[in-house]
Amino acid sequence: PKGRRSVCYDHEALEKRKENKPADSAVNMATDMGIEILTEEQYMELQKLGTFDAKTSSWLKTPADIRNLGGALFADRRYGHVFVYHNSVPTYYAAGGAISIYTSFAALAAV
Repeated sequence: PKGRRSVCYDHEALEKRKENKPADSAVNMATDMGIEILTEEQYMELQKLGTFDAKTSSWLKTPADIRNLGGALFADRRYGHVFVYHNSVPTYYAAGGAISIYTSFAALAAV
């Protein structure tokens, strides 16, 4: 969704941007919604339920060892496959840097 696009990973990354700052960060937005960003494992499970991020990318909850080095994980679906990538946390793209959300896999399966 457009309202959740073009965001960097977290508040620290947002503060490091000197120019062309995005409006928010994925972690801040998730916190405001009372949710957490999906882990890589949760994202892979979500992709089993349908096709998500065919035209966007989503930030993933990043392990502390990667985050402490200035990186963050994101993922998308292209060419019929789900890809997980890394990038520096201040990075964001117009069509990427979104957040994918869900309440629980049980709730999704019941729909």
